[in-house]
Amino acid sequence: MKATAKDLRIHSKGLLDAVSKGEDVVITFRGKPCAKLVPYEQTDKPADEDNKNDLFGIWADRTDIESVDAYVRNLRKGRFF
Repeated sequence: MKATAKDLRIHSKGLLDAVSKGEDVVITFRGKPCAKLVPYEQTDKPADEDNKNDLFGIWADRTDIESVDAYVRNLRKGRFF
């Protein structure tokens, strides 16, 4: 289904109803597709629980640090108390 940005503003409930029935809605702005409404997929557990203590970003390549939290707390230990 396609809808314009104006349709989104005026008929948002109807578009959300269509999405809740499993239909994808492509939102166009000035005739060009710019967004897509798709049904939300509920997961069993939040994503934060999966990666709570995993190393990421600049820490991912560090082999000498097991826990970023402990490392940062150790760095801050003398600064605040």
